[in-house]
Parts: sequence; structure tokens; C-alpha cells
Amino acid sequence: MLRLGKKLGPILWQFPPRLRFDPVLFSSFIEMLPKDTDEAAHLARRHDDRVNGRDWLRTEEKRPLRHAFEIRNESFVNPDFIELLRKHKIGLVCADTVEWPLLMDVTADFVYCRLHGSEELYVSGYDDEALKVWAERIDDWAHGREPTKANRVLKPLKQPQRGRDVYVYFDNDVKVRAPADAQRLNECLGVTPQSGARMKHLRRHRREIPKSRPQHRPA
Repeated sequence: MLRLGKKLGPILWQFPPRLRFDPVLFSSFIEMLPKDTDEAAHLARRHDDRVNGRDWLRTEEKRPLRHAFEIRNESFVNPDFIELLRKHKIGLVCADTVEWPLLMDVTADFVYCRLHGSEELYVSGYDDEALKVWAERIDDWAHGREPTKANRVLKPLKQPQRGRDVYVYFDNDVKVRAPADAQRLNECLGVTPQSGARMKHLRRHRREIPKSRPQHRPA
């Protein structure tokens, strides 16, 4: 992880469907998470001998770390959970699937989406109308707004907000739909990926000229 340097994005934590929201458990877990690269390096030094010679414990500079939680149990549809994430600036993964809760509460200065296929997990693709809806949401998030078509636990944050980084991953790759869907979403957003280069994620701030450039790719 540390070897990624400046390319390191949010760290994704996925919780199994059987795990229910426990405020005490999750508060304790969050407190143990490294907040920056220095803390991560310190934690990594506690590894056992199975990774000797394959570890990377150096950091070029101290940088804050971002964490994102992907939940898969209805018990997390809870105001206390959303408030906990906002308190610690942890992103709530917006997971589009029929099997898990689809929540779009903004809880950090970035938004992390995983599009698994809204009809069949990991399989179904997205038609033009669905991609248009997601493009509108992404554009709103990127410019500090709150989408109108959004499932939330709490009321939208007060506006205006600073622009946010937006990460979008297509995980509907069983039938190789992810690359095509990602390309079409690019087109909806008016984004042209640089040839041979990984698309840079969007950074939006007030007074900047609006130009959506969110990062999205197949997971």
C-alpha cells in the first residue's frame, strides 16, 4: 500500500452480509485505523515473518489516508452509523446492487461508488438512461452539490459544499460489461481519457471553472 505513494487512493473496507451495525464495535475499529501514512508505516512494522523481504515500510512524505466502508446488511441503514462516519470523515460506499443497501449519504470529502449491476450482482450492465442518472449524480457530487435522485438515511448536507473527489468503479464484469459501461459513462460526463494513462481523479474547489473529470474504471 505505502509503495503506491501519491497514487494511493481511498482504502476500501468491505464487511460481510452477516455483520450487523454495532456502534461500540465500529467505533473501536475506526479508532484503530491509521489516519496517515506515518501511522500506516508504524502499524505495518508489526507484521509477522511471512512477509519478510516483501514488505515496504517507507513513506516519501506524511500524507492523510482516506478510508471507505462498504456495508452489506440492512442494520447499517441507521442515522447513528452515518453520523459516526461523518465524525471520522470516512466515506460511505455507494454500492449499486439489489442485494445490499444502496445509500448515498455524503460522509467525507470524497464519494466512492461501486456499480455492481443493479439487476443481477456482478452481471447486469447499465443502459443509457441508467448511466445518465449516474452521470448526473457524479456531476453533483463533484461540484459540491447533493443529487436529487439519491437514497439517504439523513437529510442532505447544507449547500454549498466544496467540490469532492469522486471515485467510480464498475464491478459488473462477469460478462465483460465493465469496460464498455465505464467508457459510456465517460461519454455522458464529457470526459476523454488520456491515451495510455490512468484517468486522474477529480478535484473540485470553489471558484474553479466547472469541468467534470471524475475517476472511474472497472474494478
